[in-house]
Amino acid sequence: MSELPLISFGIIVLNGEPFTRYTLRALYPYAHEIIVVEGAAPGAANIATADGHSLDSTLETLREFKAREDPEDKLVIVTRAGFWSEKDEMSQAYAERATGDYLWQVDIDEFYLPADIEAVCAMLKSDPSITALSFDTATFWGAPNYVVDSWYLRRGDRQFHRLFKWGSGYRYISHRPPTVVDERGRDLRSANWICGDDLVARGIRMYHYSLLLPKQVREKCEYYSRADWAKRAGAVEWANDAYLSLRRPYHVHNVYDYPGCLYRFAGAHPPQVQQMWRDISKPGSNCEIRMNDDIEALLNSRRYQVGRFMVMRANMPSLWLKQARFRAMGMVARLLPRWLKDAVKGR
Repeated sequence: MSELPLISFGIIVLNGEPFTRYTLRALYPYAHEIIVVEGAAPGAANIATADGHSLDSTLETLREFKAREDPEDKLVIVTRAGFWSEKDEMSQAYAERATGDYLWQVDIDEFYLPADIEAVCAMLKSDPSITALSFDTATFWGAPNYVVDSWYLRRGDRQFHRLFKWGSGYRYISHRPPTVVDERGRDLRSANWICGDDLVARGIRMYHYSLLLPKQVREKCEYYSRADWAKRAGAVEWANDAYLSLRRPYHVHNVYDYPGCLYRFAGAHPPQVQQMWRDISKPGSNCEIRMNDDIEALLNSRRYQVGRFMVMRANMPSLWLKQARFRAMGMVARLLPRWLKDAVKGR
């Protein structure tokens, strides 16, 4: 694709294997630069080395990619001896080094179809007034063949804020949720923000492989169970009961306070995900893959199909209320200027 916008991809990572090299390869053709901040915050000390690094080969993979697969010198590796204070600091570390016109945050297990990245690039080139984009997500569970949906996701939390305009004086404020402000301190989502629903209407979404592998799930749940902000003290128990054994088939999303169910996925996956899955599925691979016999039995069960429909349908009143609130807010936004105008005339 010619005349790409200057995009600085920013990644924070701890224990990113086996995704690391595949994520970098997927982004490389579209990147002005890829800035990767490796390491752990104190809340992840139990899944990190004593000096705050990945327990797996993430750091070695990054350095190997830099040496062998970075002919255009796009990859910047940022790390430190010791722990980062929090994920905010890690994200700010790549943002402070960004030199592109846009900052695109990517978790190590997030991918996009190449055509979707190209469509986003075309949007940015054709409309420089765009200040932020958020993406609706498909969350993969146990294998590329399966996705999870839940009340939590349907209530708006499947939308991830990921791409922001970037320039002099712009600042990355927080990681939860990702928030960037311009030189005047204005949240970029308060300007020309393209939300996930708008992008889904164009067929564009993020492919999130956050629950693909047992290693990921165990480590995420170890972290969430100790993180004060997550409030998920039962996360390890959920991993054992819902993910590894499917004893909680109507609570399979890791925000387990809300019902969530499994579905088949029949679409195409990004090429680098397909390659990764082939590689880690080969005999001799040291990557643990979840067996799917129990998933297949569950999805083939008529009882589960009916139960899933009823469970997910029960969320509709909440969605109706949310939509009604949005409609009311829109009506107020339309009527308020007219009311003020009439009030002024009446004085």
